[in-house]
Amino acid sequence: MSILQVRDLTVTFPGGVQAVRGVSYEVSRGEVLGIVGESGSGKSVTSLAVMGLLPPGAVVSGSVTLHGRELIGVQEDELTRVRGKSISMIFQDPLSAFTPVYTIGAQIAEAVRVHQKTGKDKAAKRAVELLDLVGIPHPDARARAFPHEFSGGMRQRAMIAMAIANDPDLLICDEPTTALDVTIQAQVLEVLKTAQRETGAGIVMITHDLGVIAGMADRVLVMYAGRPVEQGPVDELYYRPRMPYTMGLLASIPRVDGAEGPLVPIEGNPPSPAALPPGCPFAPRCPMRIDVCDEEEPPLTAVGGGRHVACVRSREIEHKALTGADVYPLPVIPPSGAVRVPRERRATVLELTDLVRHYPLMKGAVFKRRVGTVHAVDGVSFDIAEGETLALVGESGCGKTTTLQQIMRLEPPQSGHVVVLGQDSARLGKAERKALRGDLQIVFQDPMAALDPRMPVGDVIAEPLRAHGRRNVAARVAELLELVGLSPEHAERYPQQFSGGQRQRIGIARALALEPRLLVLDEPVSALDVSIQAGIINLLEELKNTLGLSYLFVAHDLAVVRHLADRVAVMYLGRIAEIGAVENVYDRPAHPYTQALLSAIPLPDPERERARRRILLQGDPPSPADPPSGCRFRTRCPKFARLGEAERRRCVNEEPSVVRLANATGERPDHGAACHYAEEIEVIPASDDQEEK
Repeated sequence: MSILQVRDLTVTFPGGVQAVRGVSYEVSRGEVLGIVGESGSGKSVTSLAVMGLLPPGAVVSGSVTLHGRELIGVQEDELTRVRGKSISMIFQDPLSAFTPVYTIGAQIAEAVRVHQKTGKDKAAKRAVELLDLVGIPHPDARARAFPHEFSGGMRQRAMIAMAIANDPDLLICDEPTTALDVTIQAQVLEVLKTAQRETGAGIVMITHDLGVIAGMADRVLVMYAGRPVEQGPVDELYYRPRMPYTMGLLASIPRVDGAEGPLVPIEGNPPSPAALPPGCPFAPRCPMRIDVCDEEEPPLTAVGGGRHVACVRSREIEHKALTGADVYPLPVIPPSGAVRVPRERRATVLELTDLVRHYPLMKGAVFKRRVGTVHAVDGVSFDIAEGETLALVGESGCGKTTTLQQIMRLEPPQSGHVVVLGQDSARLGKAERKALRGDLQIVFQDPMAALDPRMPVGDVIAEPLRAHGRRNVAARVAELLELVGLSPEHAERYPQQFSGGQRQRIGIARALALEPRLLVLDEPVSALDVSIQAGIINLLEELKNTLGLSYLFVAHDLAVVRHLADRVAVMYLGRIAEIGAVENVYDRPAHPYTQALLSAIPLPDPERERARRRILLQGDPPSPADPPSGCRFRTRCPKFARLGEAERRRCVNEEPSVVRLANATGERPDHGAACHYAEEIEVIPASDDQEEK
């Protein structure tokens, strides 16, 4: 029996902008419905309309029934009695969802008392029980803490505790893991499964991560331009998509299990709700577009087996068993000339040796005193060869960004050495430093924040050229725009007139202006939709091969790293935990931390995702102001608990250094780990490509 039924839901904002256009779905008890789509597709607006949380001025029509009771048009006091009791919502940003001036326990207890006739003490006790249920350590003490004293993962777990406080029948999860590290995401998803088992609730999971949906959902609803375009059981939709948009989404995902070849980008951008094209909204971006697609928008039609598709060519797609690679043109990326030369014979463009960066921890408002030291980077060593991409990965706070900053400053480090293109940063004068900056450039995470909104993009790109006294600036700007897939006519436009993917292309063009040899990529695709992200990843790979660039790639998305990087260095609490060639580290990780990281990455493959083994880490990383003695990972290490007493003492007292590993034949490939008891194991099931090999 259905808990929630949504029928022909429409949301119109002032000005006649239809953000949601005729959405229909239902959710049964114990079922997980995944809603996916690009930014602006109407996913979150749909959920807010169901909850009755839209801003004043929004006009909602259609029907939303919870256990047969209509929610559209009811009074606010009636909705208040339903929200939090029969239906709850888990928001994307738990910090803004909690009130900062009240303790976590008080806010959860309030949620209990609003809907249940219970005393203050009993509600407080229930809050502690809920925090314990969602895996928060020392729940009695943590209940007295304020939201800012919790880490991101702990806040999200506390938000789940509040959402299930009154045993709701339906949970709406709006991007519940977007802002979390992959290890914390795995913990939160496990907590969500526990919450569902405890309450028997139905779940609506709204996310852009198709790997999360593959492992969690029973059915999937794909949205585009405010309406559903495909719906069906998760296995059917993932393995046999019938709508070109769904096929493009699935083909654009970089996979951590080693599937090879260029990614499939969906060219163009989603239409604005205020200016939808005639006919099918996806037609301007669709490679299967025919004349009839421009005449009338296709309805969502049942095609059997619980499937619904809004495409006039869905039957053809089914009969021909077409895939995303069949429908979308695969970009041709020229091979790199550098890979033909063995790594040891190539020039080294960047070398770090025992890099250290500590910060004083101060206390006091007027009379400050030092009370400790933050060990942000504590002896990091690696190098990058010409034509190579090294990825630096790890959880938030591991020291990736600090390492990057020390490189980009081109100044003497606190300790250790930074050698860029053969020049030691500690010995550079002002003129030498300026000249070297032309060979070392950076692409930032947020393209909008990196571009001056007051300047046309032509001036943004020309700025480094003029600063270094280059000539023929206008011609070079036009050349750079074409190089990154934009038109020279775009030079007169301002950054806000471009989409997110186009802005990132502009940022790349600016970074390439001075023809650098080494490019630092600071999370260059994390702010982009997966369909746009694929195009940027392909562009970066093509530029590296054609221009002979080297990349230092800082990222948290290990699937993107597998696709783009040649080597990877895994950081934990200011030190390198594991380093080596991507295929060695990913296929046979030896450090328990790397194993946990890789096992936590969702696969966009329902069967493999459900069958794989997870290694869940307990708790959050320790503070860099108070790192554990010996091995810094031992406080969260699953292997540490299985060691004997003597072996544990070694982990507690002796800090491991990176040691190159030997394979079965005794050879020592490009693979090292900082673990006293390193052991190579497989944690990612092989893709079809790998199995065929």
